[in-house]
Amino acid sequence: MSNRFKPKFNIKKGDTVVVIAGDDKDAKKPRKVLEVFPEKSRVLVEGVNIVTRHTKPSARNTRGGIVKKEAAIHISNVMLWDAKAGAGVKVKRSRENGKLIRISKETGEAIK
Repeated sequence: MSNRFKPKFNIKKGDTVVVIAGDDKDAKKPRKVLEVFPEKSRVLVEGVNIVTRHTKPSARNTRGGIVKKEAAIHISNVMLWDAKAGAGVKVKRSRENGKLIRISKETGEAIK
């Protein structure tokens, strides 16, 4: 991705999303966003894309062994969850009192 323009995404840390593509696809199970990486267009979602890491023993981790943790997925594979609609929704942005707010295209409600 070019460094010329900063990408803008409708998903933020702490949002509730549904995974719409990939191995962990489940359009009815809302999950929490742990971190967003805008420069790579990726998000870290709770309980999605679990990978296995083989770690050597170190001072911090004396036992070492196999550790399972989440890996980032592409931001296009998730959709913002709207509790009122009970599904993933498309989002539009508008200004209200000089502040940018996200609005669900299906219900017209602001997303917190």
